[in-house]
Amino acid sequence: MKWQGVIQQYRAYLPFADDVQIVTLNEGNTPLIRADRLAEQIAPKAGLKLYLKYEGLNPTGSFKDRGMTAAITQAVREGAKTVICASTGNTAASAAAYAARAGLRCLVLVPEGKIALGKLAASLAYGAEVISINGSFDDGLDMVRAIVERLPIALVNSVNPWRLEGQKTGSFEIIDQLGGQAPDWHCLPVGNAGNISAYWLGYKQYGKGLPRILGGQAAGSAPIVLGHVVEKPETLATAIRIGNPARWRQALEALDESGGIITAVTDAKILESWKLLARLEGVFVEPASATGLAALKQQIELGEIDPVGKTAVCILTGHGLKDPATAVDQATPPLTLPANVEALEAYLAASK
Repeated sequence: MKWQGVIQQYRAYLPFADDVQIVTLNEGNTPLIRADRLAEQIAPKAGLKLYLKYEGLNPTGSFKDRGMTAAITQAVREGAKTVICASTGNTAASAAAYAARAGLRCLVLVPEGKIALGKLAASLAYGAEVISINGSFDDGLDMVRAIVERLPIALVNSVNPWRLEGQKTGSFEIIDQLGGQAPDWHCLPVGNAGNISAYWLGYKQYGKGLPRILGGQAAGSAPIVLGHVVEKPETLATAIRIGNPARWRQALEALDESGGIITAVTDAKILESWKLLARLEGVFVEPASATGLAALKQQIELGEIDPVGKTAVCILTGHGLKDPATAVDQATPPLTLPANVEALEAYLAASK
């Protein structure tokens, strides 16, 4: 069957009315990439079967599109004319795109100076009204939750249950791509905790095996690991720079029910995994996307996870072009040579 987006593909598992008009950009159907070189790097001679679910290849470059198709579809169904969200960037871009597709007004609140350039550019290009606030993502979420109580505006953050209905389709795809069986470990970044909650919801509903969940938070923004709100979260992984996750309780339920683990990883370890993804497997992601892999690598090194003969899936939540500044900052500057073949030949001879 021709792919027409996650709602059409998995409609039997989603609570939409039969006559609903789906707002879609043909999201989903992202590749599950076998990563043997990377597996050998983080677990030598263990026979670890490692897969990368590359959600950065969704229409707006992040996993958020799975939930946004559902949230905007239902908003239109309910007669909404305006949608709003708070965001560190990916939700903003996704909401703006799907709102444009549906002909809706879209407002996004972002923390001033804390949004990666690629995400801001996309939100503006799609025509969203971007409002920069002198505060954190958590402040913005408080604001949008309050305004929808006062005005007829639809909130499309992950507190909206339709977002999770769309995002859970990622677990359906993983099982289908693995031939009908869930992996042993499902590893992913944790920010606002909607994705970890949605994946677990999907695994339980699909009924084809349950993985253990490994959630990774950035050390400077790890409220669930610490057990308390982080008032001023800090990490270069901007997508998960959240101090008070909206789906905190559901994340803990997923971890408890799956026998899972949540851990904090430093920015240095996130960047290390970010580089390994690009240089060993040719997969370019934004830094936050590498947090699940960083968590897996760390827990194997600590002896908390036995990788022998196991299957692990790491969710890569956003494309590398979401945050081009970090890529440039972390790279070796380009070499400049005279424009002649002799200079190139000399360089190659010297660099053997």
